[in-house]
Amino acid sequence: MGSVSKPSAGESQPWGDPKNALIVDAYELNTIDWAAFLQDKRIAGFISKASDGLPESFSCTGDHGGDTVAHCRTMWRKYAVSRELFQTRRMLAKSNGLLWGAYHLGRPGNPIDQANHFLDYADPQPDELMVLDIDGMDATQFMSLDDAQIYVAHIKVRTGRYPILYVNHNTARYIADHRGTYPLLSRLPLWYARYKPDVKGTFPLGNWDNYAIWQFASSDNCSEKSCPYRVPGTLTDIDVNVVPMTKVQLARIWPQGDLLPAKPLPAPDLTIALAQMCSGPRQMLVSLMLEIDPVVTASTPQTKPVEINELNYQDF
Repeated sequence: MGSVSKPSAGESQPWGDPKNALIVDAYELNTIDWAAFLQDKRIAGFISKASDGLPESFSCTGDHGGDTVAHCRTMWRKYAVSRELFQTRRMLAKSNGLLWGAYHLGRPGNPIDQANHFLDYADPQPDELMVLDIDGMDATQFMSLDDAQIYVAHIKVRTGRYPILYVNHNTARYIADHRGTYPLLSRLPLWYARYKPDVKGTFPLGNWDNYAIWQFASSDNCSEKSCPYRVPGTLTDIDVNVVPMTKVQLARIWPQGDLLPAKPLPAPDLTIALAQMCSGPRQMLVSLMLEIDPVVTASTPQTKPVEINELNYQDF
């Protein structure tokens, strides 16, 4: 993330350095007293949850898969309120000088439909950060890493920029160890979730030189009695993040959008190579991106290959 120092093996509690900017990320159920919140001048940015998985239909007619019409309408109202809250928070944050970003929580299901859902919901502007959040490697609950490659490729096609990647340590380590299999994910700036005081012996330095953002506080390690950092106007369930730079440095690079330089690949794994050869047309799209950065157009069902209709040699 810009011209900053790499984290040393003994780096501890960088949020304690007043020069390092802080970022809050929130979802719709986080309570925020904005008058108090804005008093903390170390907060440089606000990243809000936008979309979650595939878009809902909320037609409330016909078969709801066992759901009731009343519940369908309730969920539609919740969705409508969350979108309005997202827009209100964006207006409050940006009008008060905060950097703004939005994240999509990746779930199982067509990754191109999910990318389109995020872009429709968040309507990210050129000065705003985009994030793909993968909360774990259980593909029954969260977007698979293979689908995540398709997702970020489509975001690039639609916006001209790549998102950054939010993952925990286990997922980051896996991507780092298999960067030949995940050549896009392994080159995205990393938003790293770790609720410990340091990164000694844990940060996947074999792939990323530094974290872009470190999420160091959440409901997992913040209580009424103890919390790494308390943000005024928020409860103990708010997520707090640090970046290894000042607010001015962060503002210069905030929207991100580029891939990081490629790292040397580990020794070839024949098993992985054979699996890639048999993975079908959807994985073929990502392989092609390494050479031609294809432009993908309309949302495509999972069972059909993604349409490629233009070549662009700018990124690789």
